[in-house]
Amino acid sequence: WWYWVGRRASLTVLPRVAASVERTTRIGVTGHRDLPEPVLECVSAGILDEFSRQGASGPVEAFSALAAGADQLFAELALRGGIPLTAVIPGTGTDYEHQLGGPAVRLAFRRLLLACADRVDLPVERTQEEAYAAAGRWIVDHTDRLVAVWDGEPAIVHPGRVRIPQPV
Repeated sequence: WWYWVGRRASLTVLPRVAASVERTTRIGVTGHRDLPEPVLECVSAGILDEFSRQGASGPVEAFSALAAGADQLFAELALRGGIPLTAVIPGTGTDYEHQLGGPAVRLAFRRLLLACADRVDLPVERTQEEAYAAAGRWIVDHTDRLVAVWDGEPAIVHPGRVRIPQPV
């Protein structure tokens, strides 16, 4: 697992399972929806480095809920690198796309979704928060590595924003 720690984006890598040379490494993402412009270059470099290191030992697949911020950045970088992307769509019971944010975020979501190699539509949950949490759990449960983009500050849980990473 990756944890971005602190505002300077220091990085600690903790593997969840050892990736086999013969096996595809599945990498998921979780993180903030609002990424400040000054950290985009550092976060992008960290994601690309993870793709490169894992890709050196075999094929890589990427998994994202395609939400604003970290999810869309991760998905965009995966696609640019030729890495197959799977969209994990929360079962919100309503139009997930319209819950993502403004027009630019929704347009990016549609563009990324069309470029995905696969799509997982999760069952509808009782609340939007439960649906987002289920998507995060699905990604954690179905990947070998997780990129967590986090500013090091305590989580402020807003509706639709679920705290997934837990320091180990």
